Amino acid sequence: MPLKFVLRPNEKVIINGAVIGAGDRPGSFFLYNTANFLRGREVLKEEQIDSIEKKLYFVIQLVYIFPEDSTLNLQRFASILDETREARPDAAKMLDEIARLVESRNYYRALKLCRKLFKATDGGTFEGATSDDDDTPTADRTP
Repeated sequence: MPLKFVLRPNEKVIINGAVIGAGDRPGSFFLYNTANFLRGREVLKEEQIDSIEKKLYFVIQLVYIFPEDSTLNLQRFASILDETREARPDAAKMLDEIARLVESRNYYRALKLCRKLFKATDGGTFEGATSDDDDTPTADRTP
């Protein structure tokens, strides 16, 4: 089953490391094979990192978008996960699940779960991102 996604006007998407932009109108697209995929509103820029939770999200994002650097970034992930566990003992179950998802290479779902940690700390998300699940693509992105 293909993955259908809609880009808003002038929105960008990263597919397997390539940045693709929409035009002046919204557009529907379909992916017919497995691809690593993040819409612009789901991408966290390095300068937006202002908490340990966003640092964790960012490193998972790097593993997901740039699999060629995954060995180094997975080492970074382990270190940042330990820091996050120390800073957020209240989120132990969620962090355990994020670790399980990363271990099973289900990075998109790990990112989605990690975004929920943002609400618990600063009440928000990164620029342009939504924490709602209402615009989740209509098919599983798991490779």
